Amino acid sequence: MEVRIYKPAKTAMQSGRAKTKDWVLEFEPADGGRPDPLMGWSGSRDTRKQVKLRFHSEEEAIAYAQKHGYTYTVEKPKARTIRPKSYAANFAYDRVRPWTH
Repeated sequence: MEVRIYKPAKTAMQSGRAKTKDWVLEFEPADGGRPDPLMGWSGSRDTRKQVKLRFHSEEEAIAYAQKHGYTYTVEKPKARTIRPKSYAANFAYDRVRPWTH
């Protein structure tokens, strides 16, 4: 069984960093989806793709995967770059204005 261990990124709808501190262990899909003959919706018999386990650290998630005999891949989080901004910079004299070109 293949699993993926990663630290989730902040969603576009969040202003804070809630739910981004834990590590997530997620099962990779074992089979492709197949269309339902009646409605045409895609479905699968694999219920493990609905399971997401959360851990406080990367080591805990790796230990869980090793304990249960799963092969795993770890995706390291990308470094967060914070660009300092100030409201006063909107009115700076040397700011490029679209109407002056």
